Amino acid sequence: MTAKYCDIFWSFLKVGAFTIGGGYAMIPLMQRELVTCHGWLSDEDFMDEVALSQAMPGVFAVNMASMTGYRLRGVRGAVVATVGNVLMPIVFILALAVFFHTFRDNPVVERIFMGLRPAVVALVAAPVFTMARSAKVTWSNVWIPVVSALLIWLFGVSPIVVVLAAALLGYLYSRLTHNS
Repeated sequence: MTAKYCDIFWSFLKVGAFTIGGGYAMIPLMQRELVTCHGWLSDEDFMDEVALSQAMPGVFAVNMASMTGYRLRGVRGAVVATVGNVLMPIVFILALAVFFHTFRDNPVVERIFMGLRPAVVALVAAPVFTMARSAKVTWSNVWIPVVSALLIWLFGVSPIVVVLAAALLGYLYSRLTHNS
């Protein structure tokens, strides 16, 4: 199936325009657009792109848009997806920058932003469970992401070290279980 440039642009424009909270909050909307609505990516391909986008330098959402656009239509597709993804946030940020100085001390605006925080947490948490199912996380191996998160959050271990250690341990585990 060949995606049209206008469909790619429109999908990523919607993702960029209607996501509050930035990169990780975009995951559920991206998954709905790319996997469910258009079928451009499988669940596994989507998870791979999420992982690669996190590992690559730069902004997560831009990495996702570029990678997906490139997969769908090459370099032009990457440009179209990236422009679609960043256009509305840039417009919103410029509008906020122009008008924010008049609202910055307004208690109503402060309360609105405080109220949005739990919603953003929920938007980020929802795809975690969906992706955990796709990654075949079960009760017997759930300790791996939990320990990884705790090492990063509580002990300040670099995520790079955690990823490299997990890769090494996964390789060793695979070797041991296939040789026995």
